[in-house]
Amino acid sequence: MRARPGIPSADDLEQRGRTIAILGAGGDLTERLLLPGLGEVAQLARLDDVTLIGAARTPQTDEEWQGVVRGSLESAGIAAHVVDALTSGARFVATDASDPEQLRALLDACPTSPVLYVALPPAMGHAVAASLAEIDLPDDLVVAIEKPFGEDLSDARALNEAFAAVLPEDRLWRIDHFLGNQAVVGMLGLRFGNPLLEASWSAEHVERVEIVYDETLGVEGRAAFYDGTGALRDMLQSHLLMVLAAVAMERPDAVTAADVHVRMAEVLGATRLWRDDPGAARRARYEEGRVEGRLLPSYVDEEGVDADARAETLAQLVLQVDVPRWQGVPFVLRSGKAIGDPRAEIAIHLRAATPLEGIAVPADGAGSVLRISLEDAAIDVELLVDDPGHAHVLAPLGATARPAAAPLSAYGQVLLGLLAGDRLLSVPGDVAEQCWRIVTPVLDAWAAGDGELEAYEAGSGGPSAW
Repeated sequence: MRARPGIPSADDLEQRGRTIAILGAGGDLTERLLLPGLGEVAQLARLDDVTLIGAARTPQTDEEWQGVVRGSLESAGIAAHVVDALTSGARFVATDASDPEQLRALLDACPTSPVLYVALPPAMGHAVAASLAEIDLPDDLVVAIEKPFGEDLSDARALNEAFAAVLPEDRLWRIDHFLGNQAVVGMLGLRFGNPLLEASWSAEHVERVEIVYDETLGVEGRAAFYDGTGALRDMLQSHLLMVLAAVAMERPDAVTAADVHVRMAEVLGATRLWRDDPGAARRARYEEGRVEGRLLPSYVDEEGVDADARAETLAQLVLQVDVPRWQGVPFVLRSGKAIGDPRAEIAIHLRAATPLEGIAVPADGAGSVLRISLEDAAIDVELLVDDPGHAHVLAPLGATARPAAAPLSAYGQVLLGLLAGDRLLSVPGDVAEQCWRIVTPVLDAWAAGDGELEAYEAGSGGPSAW
């Protein structure tokens, strides 16, 4: 049985051979996230027929690749028998993805149904699509490509067209692991399974919505990536807009990929900058400071950073969703690094109650808040209730519900859907384009030098003016 209606579960996996060929096998993402996620799925679903082929321009021996696989899986706490099974059959095939013949050789090396997993920078997506267009493809080939999908709106459109020329949409997976986040996966059930919440989920009752992912980490050796990306592209353009879609979409007819994807595209198509003003976006970069007791250098002093790139480590957008349900409600998206008081949550701020003579409300006039953690899906409700010691004086009361830990990480949940052929947790092509459209005015303004790049001390909460 499914763990949740409509959400992929281990029972959806057929016991049939699969080969996952990873382009970009030498990258940080593969070792840190992809391999552990695959290990989780293999462990949960008791898969013993998965072959892992590493592929990159720089050659490795099979033994060297097997060492990478084993080290990654063991560090993630995967059971020893699963580690042994996945490692023993792992192979490495040196591959330049821009060379059709080398890509053909990689696919020919797959002993079972192939999944070509593209864990490469966005520009390489075009090279992969061009190479695929030059060769005969297996009928069961599935291609998965990591976010960001393209480098801007026009590039995302071109990439969609390039892949559409070689593969049907149902065999192309655009990966954004935030769709597998426990809070995001559970959002439909929380909203539409609770009439009390559904009835209040609109501008009539909601004052504003915050979607925040602030973390204590700095760039952690990823300066080359971050200089060309920044917080807006890395987090808001993809991950946090996926969360917004789950929070703000209309009720689907059913929890199926087709129905949910239509609703996601609708709501993102109605989303734009607050009052179409690029000034609704802010950016900042951290300077030297202490985070959790350790001294963090200024971003510009991190190894490999190009100070002239002006990459932001903290970005904030204020958006509006032009549908009747959300008319006039600001959606604040924010993500930053080296933040001393980190937050990773969806916060639904309800409007303050209409004043009623004889009932005293808090002096700040704040209403109730529903907070949903993006770390563990804990739900914290802050309600105004009657203070027992002072009749008709309202005071905040907090209550927290912590759901059972998810059996899979966000990456594991998305990879489970990929292997099960359930597209619910994939990113549709039109949704990928809408995400770029929403942020394009900001990117254009920043590229033109508009919008101050502010500074904040590492370990602080960001610029004091924010």
